[in-house]
Amino acid sequence: MPRLDGLCFEVFLKELKKAYPDQEIVLISDRAGSHTSAQVKWPEGIEPLLLPACSPELDPVERWFEELRRALSNEVFETVEALANRLTAALVPYWEDPARLARLTGYSWWVEATGSILTLQN
Repeated sequence: MPRLDGLCFEVFLKELKKAYPDQEIVLISDRAGSHTSAQVKWPEGIEPLLLPACSPELDPVERWFEELRRALSNEVFETVEALANRLTAALVPYWEDPARLARLTGYSWWVEATGSILTLQN
């Protein structure tokens, strides 16, 4: 997406619902301005569940961001293209092995809770 704002987040939400049209989705989100913007119209069938403010320890994506920061830190990029190339290289291991991301972000209590939710629906 070109920006991280409410309008771009809304596009993401619409695409998410399009990918899972028959599913009721609870989207766990931090309190970033783009996630809580009054401009965002949440599609029917997607409900937000906002994490408490200032709680990065509850947000599994923060662990992934740590890995990406480690991969990109202490480098000077002469161009945006050079940065994009380095970022792409840092993401390749996650594309090649999606379970790597799950291991990094899959807090045991999240996995257990998700399993319980799925069990209740079945």
